This record gives sequence, C-alpha cells and structure tokens, in this order.
Amino acid sequence: MATPRSLGDRLALVLATGFGTGYAPVASGTFGSLPGLALAWGLAAAWGEGALLAGTCLVTAAGVVAADRAAAIFGEEDPGRVVVDEVAGQMVTLVMVPKTLPLLALGFLVFRALDVWKPWPARRLEDLPGGSGIMADDLAAGIYANLILQAVVAWAPAAFTGVVRG
Repeated sequence: MATPRSLGDRLALVLATGFGTGYAPVASGTFGSLPGLALAWGLAAAWGEGALLAGTCLVTAAGVVAADRAAAIFGEEDPGRVVVDEVAGQMVTLVMVPKTLPLLALGFLVFRALDVWKPWPARRLEDLPGGSGIMADDLAAGIYANLILQAVVAWAPAAFTGVVRG
C-alpha cells in the first residue's frame, strides 16, 4: 500500500471508504451501503428529491475519481475497502421512492442482494477500467433495485407507503 501523500489522497480515501465504513472487518459492502442510506434519506428529507438526485450524481462522479485513486493507493484493482460504489448504488436505489421506514429497509435489502448477485450486465461492467469499473456494477444494481421498489410502490402502495390509491 502506498502512503497517501496529499490532502487530495486523504480526501479520496475518506470518500472511497465510505467515511471509514469500508474498513469494517466483515461485510464491508453492507456497512458501506449505510452512508448511502443515510445520505439518501437526509437529502430527500431536508431538500427534496432534486437534492437527492443531485447528491447521487455528485457522489457518483466524485466516487469514480476517489475509487480510482484509492485503488492506486491500496495497490489493488478493486479493493474491498473501497465502498463508495455501495454508497452511490444505495442512493440510486432510493431515488424517487417514498422514504418510509419499510421502503428504506426493503431498498437496503434488495440493493445488497442485487449487488452480491450482480445480474447481467452488472458483472460485465466491472471490466471497465479504474474507478469506472469499480462504480458501474453497483450503479447497475442500484438501478435494478430502484425498478423493483418502483414496482412495489405501484402494486402495493399501502403495504409500504401507507398510501391507499383509489
């Protein structure tokens, strides 16, 4: 592992490791999804869905750069400690869905399952170079999870949102 030399290196590591959650001794991806859950809920609650969408785009763009730099510092192609991809994927999962506790929990579980499974073409996206490859498969899993949540809300709104549609 190379020593982080600059403030930029240190900031890249903070972001890439999901504010340190990537250093969890087990299930770093699961722990790394938690900041994404918190950011998604917090941004949407404070400033609305537009802020969540903007925040997701910002985390994604910064995540590509941070993941690329962290991989170079760690000397690994896709280090397990790099979990900014889980942060961004979890945020994508929760865009434009009601932020109720049942849907947040379901979104967390569905995203984690799809991130581990990596249905086509998510697994192939890992072959992209550098930070793009680190991020892309989790973003795909987040899109799949979001579509599942959208379907749940459309088909069973009262079960997860408390809203009855007539």
